[in-house]
Amino acid sequence: MSGVERMPEAATQNWSCSLIVASLVGALGSSFLYGYNLSVVNAPTPYIKAFYNETWERKHGHPIDPNTLTLLWSVTVSIFAIGGLVGTLLVKLIGKFLGRKYTLLVNNGFAISAALLMACSLPAGALEMLIVGRFIMGVDGGIALSALPMYLSEISPKEIRGSLGQVTAIFICIGVFTGQLLGLPELLGKESTWPYLFGVIAIPALVQLVSLPFLPESPRYLLFEKHDQAGAEKAFRTFLGKEDVSRELEEVLAEGRVQRHIQLVSVLELLRTPSARWQLITVVVTMGCYQLCGLNAIWFYTNSIFGKAGIPPEKIPYITLSTGGIETLAAIVSGLVIERLGRRPLLIGGFGLMTLFFGILTVTLTLQDHAPWVPYLSIACILAIIASFCSGPGGVPFILTGEFFQQSQRPAAFIVAGTVNWLSNFMVGLLFPFIQKSLDTYCFLVFAAICFAGAVYLYFVLPETKNRTYAEISQAFAKRNKAHPSEEKMDSAVTDDKTNGRPETDSSSTLDNYVKNRIV
Repeated sequence: MSGVERMPEAATQNWSCSLIVASLVGALGSSFLYGYNLSVVNAPTPYIKAFYNETWERKHGHPIDPNTLTLLWSVTVSIFAIGGLVGTLLVKLIGKFLGRKYTLLVNNGFAISAALLMACSLPAGALEMLIVGRFIMGVDGGIALSALPMYLSEISPKEIRGSLGQVTAIFICIGVFTGQLLGLPELLGKESTWPYLFGVIAIPALVQLVSLPFLPESPRYLLFEKHDQAGAEKAFRTFLGKEDVSRELEEVLAEGRVQRHIQLVSVLELLRTPSARWQLITVVVTMGCYQLCGLNAIWFYTNSIFGKAGIPPEKIPYITLSTGGIETLAAIVSGLVIERLGRRPLLIGGFGLMTLFFGILTVTLTLQDHAPWVPYLSIACILAIIASFCSGPGGVPFILTGEFFQQSQRPAAFIVAGTVNWLSNFMVGLLFPFIQKSLDTYCFLVFAAICFAGAVYLYFVLPETKNRTYAEISQAFAKRNKAHPSEEKMDSAVTDDKTNGRPETDSSSTLDNYVKNRIV
């Protein structure tokens, strides 16, 4: 009992100044921009379409066909997801040579170039610049949503790994809210100023570009992939804010001895690895549900529901800000409680509550003309669905992807997770109009079924990863995988040591010391 009482104090002591700065600066130039670009296109939509029509007429001598305009706008919105998929596939190649920190730094080049292209599209009279800029911004998002969770997962102590990982989701929500806020007519959501909405993107990227170089690289990357023990030890001291990092270093060395002779695996090799099979399936399920759970459909319906509730059209953009505020608040609360409650309750509970509120929303939308108070119940359901999503499903999938896999497998795992994420994003954008047209308000039952299926799967398969080392998490899946990765790799590492003339007692003694320290 006393250990449980001391745990919050120990967790508080792990929050060093460098760790906080790394998480905030890293997220500001990465996940914040992803969230911002999800919402920033909504407010200036009519002005951008007018710009497309004017540009087309100037080049071709006649107004643009309505179908062509719809196609161009669909491409403008959806090409962000295509760019994200490309960025995800580039992460492993860039990260192998540059590491986590410098991958994030190089990624700022994509953000700044995209901001310049999109901001200058109106003065230049070139609609292609806006479309290409959206694609490049998607590449930035794809790299950011893989490199940032990897970096945060590898620099944080296991006691606060979940809270630090939740910073990714919090800044996605803050980015969405900022995009809604700046899109108001009083700010940048006007015909003459909409290009500045896209130019603003360069500011967070520049902040990260000038701040992140002063922080260390991931100590796990330095130790496992660069074999720089002195650099890893120095990075640990900086991030943990203390001189004695022997316990943390010994813990990582125990994992490093096992993986020292293993190269980074490819995606195909990871798919063929029996000891990672259920981790991979679980990541695919969580990432698929993350995008297919229906939150994008909620944004589609928000304005119409607010309008039917009697809110004047000119007031709706301001009321919509409440959804972004609820998102951010729920994500922050989740970050504060994740190390107490754990990943499993937040994820299963979030999908379960979404199932419930989607069911209620279907009823209220079907009966909204029967009583004047029913539309207000629909608004409450929308806010509840958003809060349920951000309390767990909105951030935990990124944390689990970093926790499930060993160092050699992690880049390939993020490629798989990112591919599922962006393809699902693109699929929702492509198929939702047809689903909505066919089922009308009953379309939410499809999303309720997806959330329910995800919650049931996670209830039976997902182990709790709170306060566990990467080796312990692998062992939690060992029985289901019918494979024991640590034992197999230990045998191969010892064999390599014998072949190279090194005594096998070096590796085993390190593990013995690690076990003794864990027992103490």
